[in-house]
Amino acid sequence: MKAMNKGILLIIILSQIVFLGFLPVLTELTLYLHYTVLLVLWFCYSSLVVFFIYLLKKEKITLSKEVFHALFTFYSLGLFILLFFRPSLHSERMYNLYPFNTIRYYMYEQQDFLISFYNISANIGLFIPFGIYYYYVSGKATMTKLLLTATGVIGLIECMQFFTRRGSLDIDDLLLNVIGVAFGYLISPFVKKVIVLKEM
Repeated sequence: MKAMNKGILLIIILSQIVFLGFLPVLTELTLYLHYTVLLVLWFCYSSLVVFFIYLLKKEKITLSKEVFHALFTFYSLGLFILLFFRPSLHSERMYNLYPFNTIRYYMYEQQDFLISFYNISANIGLFIPFGIYYYYVSGKATMTKLLLTATGVIGLIECMQFFTRRGSLDIDDLLLNVIGVAFGYLISPFVKKVIVLKEM
């Protein structure tokens, strides 16, 4: 990665100030989720800022494969904590097997906009990196294989959340998560214009 010039550094600093400005609002999420949610959101936000800066400047970010894998591993760990370490257990095992039932609830019945927005957008957005990662590391990436793998793995995670009472078994979560993974795969050629893996 090329050394950052002062303009890029200034934009990044300003973006962090903006994030800090929203922190009092975002901390409300910690009432329902592990405080790691703030770190995960910060990482995603900062990564997007840096990506679009380099995209607009038509410059590339070159990463070694080791750094790329390490970043993805830490991100996955953060997401794992977010999924399985919540402030409290559910008093009973909850599930929803009716497609779009939970989505409709968050869109039309949930009164807290932040919670509604986070649950829908995060279920898609937080899984986008997995589609991107699959595109980079798989030799002959196919959408069919990706969708089957994503559905199986995410379905297993949903079941684990259900049985450990760390979350609900929700078909809508599965649908949104898989959409996020697929979207990440589809935009990967666009991402590859900026992020390049260095061959050893």
